[in-house]
Amino acid sequence: MWIALIIIAVIVVGLIIYVISAYNGLVDLRNRVKNSWSQIDVQLKRRNDLIPNLVETVKGYKNFEQETLEKVIAARTRSISSTGIEEQMENSNQLTAALGHLFAVAEAYPDLKANQNFLSLQDELTNTENKISVTRQFYNDVVMKYQTRIQSFPSNIIAGMFGFKDEPYFETADAEREVPQVKF
Repeated sequence: MWIALIIIAVIVVGLIIYVISAYNGLVDLRNRVKNSWSQIDVQLKRRNDLIPNLVETVKGYKNFEQETLEKVIAARTRSISSTGIEEQMENSNQLTAALGHLFAVAEAYPDLKANQNFLSLQDELTNTENKISVTRQFYNDVVMKYQTRIQSFPSNIIAGMFGFKDEPYFETADAEREVPQVKF
């Protein structure tokens, strides 16, 4: 009789230890996802802060396509006013595409390409885009580990009990995969 109680007690204690360990592991991964998103958010803010200077520099060239500038300004406005991670991701992808188009169109303006301020801002934005790309990759790696954990048995049971939800991947927009088309 005592042996059966001891065995049951050991099993219960083992289950409690497993649940606590699995829960703490899930919390750790969820916090890593949040932290990696905040790293992306820092770079997105930096990019948003650089764009007004770029727009002002480009506005100085009267023949520059107004529609291209308006697309960049509108995309930046949507990016700044985004609420929620998924909306930020979508608006960020749209802004990246608009900037890519602006830089492609700028190739047709030799005076603009020679402007030191424009070149400096273009370099800073390119570096920021590269940082966004690196942090996006890190974020997606962490999300993959988190998703795997909350979807794998038996930790999926603990994840369900304590309300752990899927996190979105930061996908590259189709427009970013394509080469911008410039029409004159």
